This record gives sequence, C-alpha cells and structure tokens, in this order.
Amino acid sequence: MSDCLIFACLFAVHGVVGRNYAAGPSGADLFDLQLVAVNTAMLLLSSITYGFCMLEAQRNRLRPAMIWLGITGLFGLVFLGLELYEFAHLIHMNAVPQRSAFLSSFFTLVGTHGLHVTFGVIWLVTLLFQLKKHGLIPENRRRLMCLSMFWHFLDVIWIAVFTFVYLMGVLP
Repeated sequence: MSDCLIFACLFAVHGVVGRNYAAGPSGADLFDLQLVAVNTAMLLLSSITYGFCMLEAQRNRLRPAMIWLGITGLFGLVFLGLELYEFAHLIHMNAVPQRSAFLSSFFTLVGTHGLHVTFGVIWLVTLLFQLKKHGLIPENRRRLMCLSMFWHFLDVIWIAVFTFVYLMGVLP
C-alpha cells in the first residue's frame, strides 16, 4: 500500500504541475512515443513471461519456471536500459529536472517507477538463486507469488504513466 500512496502522490503532483514548462520544452517537444511504446511492450511482455513462470511453478516444473523468470528479468533490464537512454537523451537536450516543474515531476515519477523496476529485477535475481538452491519449496512459491504481485503492480503503474504522462503530455 505504501507504493500505491507514493505513486498516487507523484501522479497528483504531475497533474498539478505537468503543464508548467517555465518557457522550456513540453512533452510534445521531447517525447519519442515510438521509443516509449517499445519500452511499454517490454514491460507488458515481462508480465506475460512472469505468468508463464507461475504456470510452470504450479506444474512443479522448476527448470522451465526459472527460464521464464530469467526471461522476465531480461525484459525488465531492456526496459531499464531504454528508460536510461531516454533520460540521457533528455539531459543531453538540456531537458533537466531543474528546468521546469514539468520536468521535475516527469523525472521524479518516471524515475521512481524505474527504481521500483530495478529493485524488482534485483529481487528476481535473488529469487532465481533461491530457486536453484532450494527448489519450489513452499517458501519460494510464496516469494514467487509476492514478486508476481509486485511485478504486475509495476505494469499497472506504467500503463498509467504511459497514458497520463506520455500520451497526455504530447497533447497541445
């Protein structure tokens, strides 16, 4: 619930200051929707592969579950790489958080989501080691379920970011 509250506050801030450009660039000037669409696809595909992991775990098939979990992590890493590329590109264009309230809220909201994905990938790698060492014991099944809820929560938040920040951000 704390993550829900954090993101609710960040969305509220962006809703209030998201059009305050301080004579700087707007989302329409900055956002590459094709790149963001590819990034969105990476995260959504990671949810599908996590679902395959859970199906294999329910069938008590450790190796396929670990493979799908690893693929999920790879999609998460691609997502993070594209997000870092976007941030570097924006910073190169001098679209930095200090330039406007819009950019401050953008970097904070999208960066917070990226930080959560980073922690999710770390959790995922840790869980892979636990699965390799102990297999599908009840504790690891519970951990898989907890990470699944966290991972899918991040997808839901990203759909809101994609819609509220990027799609609405390119509107005049």
